[in-house]
Amino acid sequence: MLRDQAMSVVFDGSPLNAMQSSHTHTPLTVLSGQELSLEIKSFISGVDTVQGRKLSVREHARCAVRLLRSVPACRGAVLEHLRGVYDEHVSVFLLHLETEGDGSSGISSNLEDIIQEVHGVLSEFIRLNPRAWAPLVSSWAVDLLGQLSSKHAGRRVAPHSSSLNELLQLWMSCAGTRSLMEAYSQCLAAMLAWCPDACVDALLDTSVQHSPHFDWVVAHIGSAFPGTIISRVLACGLKDFCSHGTKDQGLLVNGVDKGSRVPKIGSVVGILGHLAAHHSDSIRKELLRMFQESLSPSTPMSPTSSSTSWEGSPQLRRAAVPFLLQLAAMSPNLFGAVSAELVDLLRPPVLLQLHSLLQGLPREELDNMLGLAVHLICQSPSGGARVLRFLADTATPASVIISGPMPSPHEGVREGCDSLLQMLLLHLHKLVYNRSDSADGHPHHLASPQPQVVIPFLEELQTHVSELCAETLRLERKRHLWLHQLLCLLSVYGGPSVATEALCQLLTQARNPEELALAWQLHNTLSSCLAGLIPSAVAYCVAQIHTHTLGPRQLRQLLLNLATVLQSQDEDRRGTPDAQSTMAVQVGSAVSVHLHDFSPLLLHGDPTVSHAAVRLLSASPLPRTASPAHLLLLSRAAVAHFFLALRRRGEVGKVGRDGGQAAEAVSCSVQLLSRFAAYSTLTLKAVLQQLVEGVLHKGNAGLFGGQIADMSGAPVPSQSGSLDLGASLLDINCRFGTTVNFSGSVWSVFHAGVIGKGLKMRTDSPQPDPSGVTLNIQTLLTVVVQCCSSSGLNGSRPPADPDEPPPINAEAAKVIAVTLVENVCPDVANGELSWPPEEHTRTTVERDIHIRRCFEAHPVLFTLLQVVAAGRPALCYCSAVLRGLLATLLAHWEASREASSADSPWHLRASCLLVSCMGEGQLLPPVLANVHEAFSHLAPFEVRLLLLAVWEYVRANGPMPQKFVFNPDKGLFCRDFSRDGDVARYVSPIHSVLHKNIDRLGHLCWRFQL
Repeated sequence: MLRDQAMSVVFDGSPLNAMQSSHTHTPLTVLSGQELSLEIKSFISGVDTVQGRKLSVREHARCAVRLLRSVPACRGAVLEHLRGVYDEHVSVFLLHLETEGDGSSGISSNLEDIIQEVHGVLSEFIRLNPRAWAPLVSSWAVDLLGQLSSKHAGRRVAPHSSSLNELLQLWMSCAGTRSLMEAYSQCLAAMLAWCPDACVDALLDTSVQHSPHFDWVVAHIGSAFPGTIISRVLACGLKDFCSHGTKDQGLLVNGVDKGSRVPKIGSVVGILGHLAAHHSDSIRKELLRMFQESLSPSTPMSPTSSSTSWEGSPQLRRAAVPFLLQLAAMSPNLFGAVSAELVDLLRPPVLLQLHSLLQGLPREELDNMLGLAVHLICQSPSGGARVLRFLADTATPASVIISGPMPSPHEGVREGCDSLLQMLLLHLHKLVYNRSDSADGHPHHLASPQPQVVIPFLEELQTHVSELCAETLRLERKRHLWLHQLLCLLSVYGGPSVATEALCQLLTQARNPEELALAWQLHNTLSSCLAGLIPSAVAYCVAQIHTHTLGPRQLRQLLLNLATVLQSQDEDRRGTPDAQSTMAVQVGSAVSVHLHDFSPLLLHGDPTVSHAAVRLLSASPLPRTASPAHLLLLSRAAVAHFFLALRRRGEVGKVGRDGGQAAEAVSCSVQLLSRFAAYSTLTLKAVLQQLVEGVLHKGNAGLFGGQIADMSGAPVPSQSGSLDLGASLLDINCRFGTTVNFSGSVWSVFHAGVIGKGLKMRTDSPQPDPSGVTLNIQTLLTVVVQCCSSSGLNGSRPPADPDEPPPINAEAAKVIAVTLVENVCPDVANGELSWPPEEHTRTTVERDIHIRRCFEAHPVLFTLLQVVAAGRPALCYCSAVLRGLLATLLAHWEASREASSADSPWHLRASCLLVSCMGEGQLLPPVLANVHEAFSHLAPFEVRLLLLAVWEYVRANGPMPQKFVFNPDKGLFCRDFSRDGDVARYVSPIHSVLHKNIDRLGHLCWRFQL
């Protein structure tokens, strides 16, 4: 061929004529006939000798260049010959790099000057006549670059094809490949105005043939012409994709890439992938522009394209969306770049246009597109949450109320999104349950590792579990079913951590039984593949409580939901066990382990949270084993909440609001204390001790009609009555009551007032609500009796009559008695049970007055004494308190000059209650225990005579627990008074008083018969 072309130049005549026949410009160099003949001869036969000398590669190449200058018609042959020259230059260049480190020499063949000369000639030709030279040179240059890149890819100095920067640096440092790149760039710049497709097609064809070794060329050209390359590469790729016909349009079906049937699409993906690092924004805009223009009937395909338009090619318009889907499937980065904005573009008008465009596709091709879309969503590394929201919003059926008799034009769009969402869930189900680590079918424990198979869509959704649960709980028709199914799949895929978070979020956000049922359904689904889900979820909730992650409303809802689950267990015990009751049992076991973590919430500042906490703890089972520290913590928090609940109930009643929630909180608190006291002896003692101490606490005294007292037991005066008058007389007066008179004693001092200041001022403290005080005392009595009446602690069988209250546990009553003595009179020894003579009270005046003042400040103490008296012989341990109170009462009645005992109402009531408690506790025989019935009809000195008879009897027959014998029939300890001697001498004063007042006490004579 070379010979024929060269000879044709010679035989056709002058080289000038030949050059002018194909070009209109003047040649760069015009050779003489002899010179041209010599050049042609040497070019045809490079191995021959010219003038007796053998031509070298350099001289032969120079002949080719001179021939190209003089005879452009030989350009095809010359360019074909120059391929070998470039190959020789590149080989020498790489060999020089390889031997440079070895110290070798002798590589003298350097064709750089020839390469520069060739580049100068081609550049001048392209500049002067681009339409003739640019298409030819661009195809030749890019094809030669591809051949050189592939041929020398295995050389030792050539970097790996993945090292694009190093590869680009290597080839651009070579003069040959650099000149070829510059020539192609010049051709591309010249052809942009009138024929860019040919240049880009050559680039794509070469990329398909020589990839990945040719990628460095694409990267360099794309960086130099980003806008042109991106738009023209997409346009050429779309035309090539459409030209293969629908039968060859390979789409991703079930995740299998069949795109290799379209030759150029792989190259398109590669080129855009290389440009994405620095021109991702341009790529994103171009992809979105192509999508939008494919939906608009009158929009041209590209601003830089030729006359080709969407109107002129309906097939091109229909193939645009499948083409973009195929690109996205082959390059997740491209899909991730446009997915976010693509979802924003899909507004109702655009959806209708897309639906209208896709209606014309065959059913098989449409199914393939849906499958490809599902695959893309599953493999999308970002934007999955927005895609899911878009699909759920679009596929959710319209309300039946607003839907008319005729189908809406949007119904087709809704059905399409519905089908896509169903296919997505089905595909995710297959991916999740077909993993290799789940093939054995055995449930995974919560400590098992995460699965190895990665599903990017589910990976991203793991960070949106809370939002997904919130959307599921909206219970919107079909929407919540789809989202709940997706939540189950996400929990199975994500493993223990995601499943635990999902269940915890449902338990936290559910606001009614219907929403809470979704948590039961989730647990029922996951229980077969994840073991230990409920304990892990409860532990996760506890961790959120400790880290203060939940707000008051969320915390309250979580506690109420857990309490609802536990209460459903009690309701379902009569029926057959189901999934709900099974979950309730597991929740109860898990909550019982963390009772010490929930107990601080009883004292939460928000009343709704503390109410929810007491509901939960009152319904939860107690742990089988617990440390004493945890038990004491629980008891302290439960007792403190009890008093808080009483106070809140009173506050609600004062403002006239509905007290249903406050009353429920008190009821739950009573139940909690009763159950906790029955747990063990330790908890029983702790609860009773803290109840008694709480009753006597100055902050709770007003709840039970008491007054705030100081350390001495005296009521705290108001600020207006407190005077700083100095020491002695005032201090001494403050230690005594106003009516104590022990004649002849140095302590005969009365605090009636201050000399020079008049009588002491009365302190008018706010009076509590009588009905509220009565209700609080009844509640306290209820909880104390329930704590002391547990049949499991009595050591005896419960009463035969179900209406009869269970007996008070003697040990529990003893705990109350000891606690009372420790708080009312701390300096009394525990063994001080016997009563001394009456004269001994002169040495205990201060202590007795303190005891009397405590009873004045805390009327509820008499109620506690009644409970202690019912638990015989526990009242014996209150001997010191009873003795001190009785001594002050005797002193009062002795000093009283009133006409009737009714003129001293508190002392009368205290005397009656004291004798009644001593009779109930069998410290007194029945004949003496009934004397209080006559007190209200007697004069003060007569009351003192009867109380003195009581004192003398108890002194002679000390209140010793050893005198009580347990009666198994009654379940109580009883005392045999016949062993204590004759009681007649103690009854004589009683009979004397009765005879004196026979007109008023005749009806009581039978009560004092021996």
